Amino acid sequence: MPLLLGLDIGTSGVRAGVYDTDARVMLAEREAPLATTHPRSGWAEQNPEDWWRSTVVAVRAALEAAGSRAIAGVTVATTASTVVVADGDGNPLRPAILWMDCRAAAESAATEKVEHPVLAYSGGGDAVEWLVPKAMWLAAHEPDVYRRADVICEAIDFVNFRLTGRWVASQMNATCKWNYDPLKRRFAPELFKAFGVPDLLDKLPTEVIRVGDPIGPMSAAAAEELGIETRPLVAQGGIDAHIGVLGAATVAPGGLLMIGGTSNVHLAHAAAQPVVPGIWGPYPCALIDGLWLVEGGQVSSGSILSWLTDAIFGLDAAGFAALLKEAARRPVGGAGLLALDYWMGNRTPYRDPNLRGAFIGLSLWHDRAAVYRAAVEAIALGSVAVIDSLKNDGFAMNRFVIAGGVCKNPVWLKATVDALGAPVLVARESNLSLRGGVAAAANALGLFPSLTEAADAFAAPTTPMEPDRAAHAAYRGLFDCYRDATAAMTPIAHRLSKTTLEVA
Repeated sequence: MPLLLGLDIGTSGVRAGVYDTDARVMLAEREAPLATTHPRSGWAEQNPEDWWRSTVVAVRAALEAAGSRAIAGVTVATTASTVVVADGDGNPLRPAILWMDCRAAAESAATEKVEHPVLAYSGGGDAVEWLVPKAMWLAAHEPDVYRRADVICEAIDFVNFRLTGRWVASQMNATCKWNYDPLKRRFAPELFKAFGVPDLLDKLPTEVIRVGDPIGPMSAAAAEELGIETRPLVAQGGIDAHIGVLGAATVAPGGLLMIGGTSNVHLAHAAAQPVVPGIWGPYPCALIDGLWLVEGGQVSSGSILSWLTDAIFGLDAAGFAALLKEAARRPVGGAGLLALDYWMGNRTPYRDPNLRGAFIGLSLWHDRAAVYRAAVEAIALGSVAVIDSLKNDGFAMNRFVIAGGVCKNPVWLKATVDALGAPVLVARESNLSLRGGVAAAANALGLFPSLTEAADAFAAPTTPMEPDRAAHAAYRGLFDCYRDATAAMTPIAHRLSKTTLEVA
């Protein structure tokens, strides 16, 4: 009975899951926390060394709970683009710039002024979250650090280096975030030159490996530190949510996966190159050769709700449970309060890092439940904006899976399903990145003929959920207010976003 290990390095913690390849069930899952710092408004950073320390803690605990230290294969999924600047031996030169960090807004805008065929795969420019604009920011604002860097990479590359001793890139991350052309299997140094970072290619890991292909055996030192008694094969992984597509079995065109967590991600495949304004992509061969991946998303979602309950309301577990109960009783839009979910800008469909969050219609009689309910509704309406963009451009959806932390929050889950107005399949496991990862590991070990068949075999169990039609009608009316408020508030948000105060 070969065992497989999935690793998910997320924003708030590292999760490790041990799976039985025969029964295709999880034997154990454990998590170790991570800390994020916000040195300035719009900035977010983590210590890359913390990823490894938490990985060791989570893996050792998961192995102990599973009752075995013999692992055959392992795959890593991480946030993207969480950018690491390191020397050739893997020693970080500065804190990692987290995926949600929006300091490179000017650099992102500059990429949209350059014309190059490969930019057609990213909608004409690079998002503020991606590696390339962040590297451009480093070159402009921390030139000494940029000059000393031997490697500029993502979290997945850093962790895979710790596991194997090899600097390699995931075809997924390179295609989706680095302007790599998987059809021609080449980077575009002339594009980096136009962006003002002509030497960036010298700093990137340039050996590109497809998701589900082998990187190599885990080093003896890494295996010992993790408490693994074997030398498992390390398979190439990728972006956490995107690897979740394998765990949801939404690989085929017509499938759509929405993962709701700290942020929201919406992922779908097309058989031919689509044109979808406002959505990132289409990315050719990012996950599966021959398919085009499109990506919608919301930078802030669960992070807004956590910010409210923890930082603003200061609730304990009992207080949070009471808040959910009260918020669930409130009708859609019943508080006369509208929120906009742009705490860290908008990923899609507005593609505007300088949008900011807002509450509109506040009155003295509004309480915590009203504010929380408005925030939940705003996040649900943000999902509608993304999905509507896909539908308007002809994406048929016959398998709609929702997964992630949203499934643990009944108010948020119901609001999302009601706002979308479509039947969904709710994953009964919160972390599909772990399942997708072990599907990739199984493929690398040759246990299945293809990555798609491995994904079908390891698909997470789901429960169907139908929308409340009356609630959906109310959300459609509220959506008009949401769009009008976004248009009205955009100039003000842009002015306010220019203020970047130091955070004490």
